[in-house]
Amino acid sequence: MPIDWEPIWLTFELASITTLILLFIGVPLAGWLALSQFRLKPVVETFISLPLVLPPSVVGFYLLLAFSPTSWLGEWLLHTVNVQLVFSFEGLVFASLLYSLPFMVHPIQAGLENLPASWREAAYTLGQSPARTLWRVLLPNCKPALLTGIVLSFAHTIGEFGLVLMIGGNLPGQTRVASIAIYDEVELLHFRTAHAYAALLLGVSFLILLLVYGINKRVTV
Repeated sequence: MPIDWEPIWLTFELASITTLILLFIGVPLAGWLALSQFRLKPVVETFISLPLVLPPSVVGFYLLLAFSPTSWLGEWLLHTVNVQLVFSFEGLVFASLLYSLPFMVHPIQAGLENLPASWREAAYTLGQSPARTLWRVLLPNCKPALLTGIVLSFAHTIGEFGLVLMIGGNLPGQTRVASIAIYDEVELLHFRTAHAYAALLLGVSFLILLLVYGINKRVTV
């Protein structure tokens, strides 16, 4: 049975959009967490890190309840801004943003925290604002951490299954990504097609990680 490329393209579209949005969200958030002395910062870090320990189906279940058209939030979104996050590609993007957020934030936060504090202090002495210091001084000096965050977010989104199935279902052309397609083919005992999907994702993931490790090694040498 020939492979259907639609789930593959949809998977990479989802991963690309999620990673791009996370880059704009995660960098300022990681900078704030790395540089802030806010007393409740551990609470914020805990919420961000929850997807690392919670099963994807748990997160997907509560998102399904929250954004169902029968809930007040889902009904408000549908009737006010005409957005339905359940069983839609937009819902997959939103869920992936939440679930992949720590994979973007944590590497960048760690990279920023490992930079010498004297660099930040020198920038402040020269009249640079915290935001300008982050973008012009600190981030250019932790490129490996940035690259790691980008790649981990992309790869994690590609491999997600439980969250996607809960919030997006299995709609061809809309929410049927590669991981769901593999599950479908296995259920139908189409192991050759399932292997084709799985091997493709395995190969792409391997090449991405190999590229990252190679670039990081060259940067740190």
